[in-house]
Amino acid sequence: MKFDSPLFDRIRVKPEQDRRLRADDTTCEWPGCACAATYRAPKGRLREGEYWRFCLDHVREYNHSYNYFAGMSDDAITRYQKDAITGHRPTWKMGLNGKQPGGAENARLNLGFGAASDPFGMFTDFNNARPRTEPPRNGRAVRNAERKALDALGLEDNATAPDIKARFKMLVKRHHPDANGGDRTCEDKLREIIQAYNYLKSVGFC
Repeated sequence: MKFDSPLFDRIRVKPEQDRRLRADDTTCEWPGCACAATYRAPKGRLREGEYWRFCLDHVREYNHSYNYFAGMSDDAITRYQKDAITGHRPTWKMGLNGKQPGGAENARLNLGFGAASDPFGMFTDFNNARPRTEPPRNGRAVRNAERKALDALGLEDNATAPDIKARFKMLVKRHHPDANGGDRTCEDKLREIIQAYNYLKSVGFC
């Protein structure tokens, strides 16, 4: 916009319409001060929304020594700061609605279908779900990538090395093109089986 534009003259703040803060008749509330109170300062904790009226020098002095947590113990301050992260609202652990009987394992399995009407038995599999109870292999739990490779071979987590080798040989003979008259439609499945076996072999399963 050009400064000599008539539109600029209409929107600019003119001297007689100066909007800067002007001191009113209120005097500074600092003891012994008679200057104009042009600034305000919060009165502190438990008095939110209330302010002192000070002049510039005394509002600086007040802010320099202001402490919102004055009078609170260290534990109370720590608790307040922790609650401030969530805006002082109540929170719960994710995935759990209160304490469930039987511990956290049953709480994960309780999907909330017990009290619902299920005339067609749609949620029976969910309600009867059970966690895997196989012992860990070689002293460690089975990882997701290893479980996926075992699933590709059609095996459970507790499959032994001879089981894996025997299943691999059987699946290769079944899906190899030479065993299917040159039919190459099963090449993708064969490739998946070989990759799964090689991965299990690399991590020491067989």
